[in-house]
Amino acid sequence: MSNKICDLFEIQYPIIQGGMVWCGGWELASAVSNAGGLGLIGSGSMKPEILLEHIKKCKQATNKPFGVNIPLLRTNVEEIIKVIIDEGVKIVFTSAGNPMTWTPYLKSKGIKVAHVVANTKFAKKCIEAGVDAIVAEGFEAGGHNGREETTTMVLVPHVRNTVDIPLIAAGGIASGRAMLAAMALGADGVQIGSAFAVASESSAHEYFKQKIIDSKEGDTILTLKQLAPTRLIRNKFYESVQAAENRGASSEEMKQILGKGRSKLGIFDGNMDDGEIEIGQVSAMINSVKPAAKIISDIVSEYIKVKKELCSL
Repeated sequence: MSNKICDLFEIQYPIIQGGMVWCGGWELASAVSNAGGLGLIGSGSMKPEILLEHIKKCKQATNKPFGVNIPLLRTNVEEIIKVIIDEGVKIVFTSAGNPMTWTPYLKSKGIKVAHVVANTKFAKKCIEAGVDAIVAEGFEAGGHNGREETTTMVLVPHVRNTVDIPLIAAGGIASGRAMLAAMALGADGVQIGSAFAVASESSAHEYFKQKIIDSKEGDTILTLKQLAPTRLIRNKFYESVQAAENRGASSEEMKQILGKGRSKLGIFDGNMDDGEIEIGQVSAMINSVKPAAKIISDIVSEYIKVKKELCSL
């Protein structure tokens, strides 16, 4: 395969692994990169010294391109960026913040920058900031999400009609068929989270992975809308959030209910009752734990097969 995304990041397939907290460590990132995609280390759950360790180990595990995802709202973002620059990382995906803040600086250091958006307003800001690529993420995606609740099928062509730089579709994509659909909508590549969250190399707890495999259609829901909309699987924690929202709890009370380390509790520690179980709607289609290389090969094979079928119509 060869297109704008493959050329930009020097990868074999236009498949990017989501930089997921508590899932996206060096093992997953290097496995995805070795299989021809672009692996991302999720720095959102890492202190600078932990990120440094993951970058060094990723370098040892692959000679292929890989990157780091940075949620820009982090309080220690400057320290995180210093580690990335010092270690010579050449690709950064930013999210949860204004792309104008760090893109020019990162690009001045020779780093390729992609930014995640949920609307065309921020897609235009990305162009002004000078990003190299845009990730248009629909509200089907797991974890933190856009307030507009725009689906991938609506968002991608809307952004495509707004910008002409390389575009990556995200949210609800875990198969070759979905990847082909994203391309038909105007994307040049796809970013996949949920399927890789349960990969063999994911650092998520085995209880978390099994919960995803057991999930059914309708088991996820977008909640915590007063704070930051987050897609979760329904559990005891979700029920407490729902009860609080139903009685009109204030933002301060919701912050107290959320507490600290809630996503770690669910994803990394494996507490399926009291933790946040962040995952996308597409989790209902994920039925087994597979190595990242197998996930990618299955997606690519189905993409080629379905593309041929459509061309024969």
